[in-house]
Amino acid sequence: MTTESVTTKAGSTIRVAPGVLAGIGAFAAVGIYVLVSSLSLGLWTSLGPGAGMFPFAMGALLVAMSAVWLLQELRRPSARGEGVDKGVVISVVASLVILASVMDLLGFQLSMFAFLLYHLKIRGRRAWVPSLIIALAGSVGAFYAFNYGLNVALPVSAFTPLNLIGL
Repeated sequence: MTTESVTTKAGSTIRVAPGVLAGIGAFAAVGIYVLVSSLSLGLWTSLGPGAGMFPFAMGALLVAMSAVWLLQELRRPSARGEGVDKGVVISVVASLVILASVMDLLGFQLSMFAFLLYHLKIRGRRAWVPSLIIALAGSVGAFYAFNYGLNVALPVSAFTPLNLIGL
């Protein structure tokens, strides 16, 4: 690589923001971790693709996308943003923590319904009807897709009355 790819005018160099580099590094690190971890699952069996094939492909895709992102940033760094709204970050992280903490108690369907409804109606300021429809379709649809389509068991409610009605 020549210095011409990172210069715009004679004597001035373009610097990629440290936060952007940290993000690229984080994505690449996650991709490498997934790649290495998937090898222990086995990429191929006598019947075809093994359990590690899909995560291996996703890890490789993440590493490749990180490399492309880095090349794009070196060629033309992204414009400096106005910053991150810390309130949004805190609310998303807090809602994910709450989701994880109540999932075993309420089950996937109810906790994901509440999570989606919060983000659609409260955070996203959407109308009630579309928010309810999307939250219901997202929570129940994902539950049935994973449980019956992919045979991956998701948590059900620990409360007997809710468990009896399929939640």
